[in-house]
Amino acid sequence: MLNWQELEEKCQSCTACPLCETRHNVVFGVGDRNADVMFVGEGPGEQEDLKGEPFVGPAGQLLDDMLSIIDIDRTNCYIANIVKCRPPRNRDPQEPEQDACIGYLRNQFALIRPKVVVCLGRIAALRLISPDYRITREHGQWTQRSGIWFTALYHPSALLRDPSKRPETFDDLLSLREKLKELGLRS
Repeated sequence: MLNWQELEEKCQSCTACPLCETRHNVVFGVGDRNADVMFVGEGPGEQEDLKGEPFVGPAGQLLDDMLSIIDIDRTNCYIANIVKCRPPRNRDPQEPEQDACIGYLRNQFALIRPKVVVCLGRIAALRLISPDYRITREHGQWTQRSGIWFTALYHPSALLRDPSKRPETFDDLLSLREKLKELGLRS
């Protein structure tokens, strides 16, 4: 396992998949490196690629708003993605791209040791919860593996495209708040 500096340097210079050829910046992650809660999206979009930080565009603003509902912000959680470079035209990251990056995320998990992981969207849930995960049916449900609680929410971009899913997401956020209370991670 690499330490934070080694991991970030290795990630910044990565050429393990073709996404490195079109990136402006590696989007490593942001937040409290000792956080109990970790949010994981699929991959950076255009704004994230330009700035080098996850969830900074319109979806990021919505994520910040969502988290504020349950008294979480970027200072008391950690936010990362399955892939660290932007897929062209914001397409879903392909499996070989995910495979090339998953070691970085696993190393981040090992360093942070989160108690709760929230997958943001289908791709993250497929990779981290179950390869047959159905976000429309299973969002907000909890599963535990290796002492870590996992759940998934609709991706903020999906909520921007389809606001009718927001009430369900609000309920999922309340479930997250309750899980954190149950675990003694929030008052």
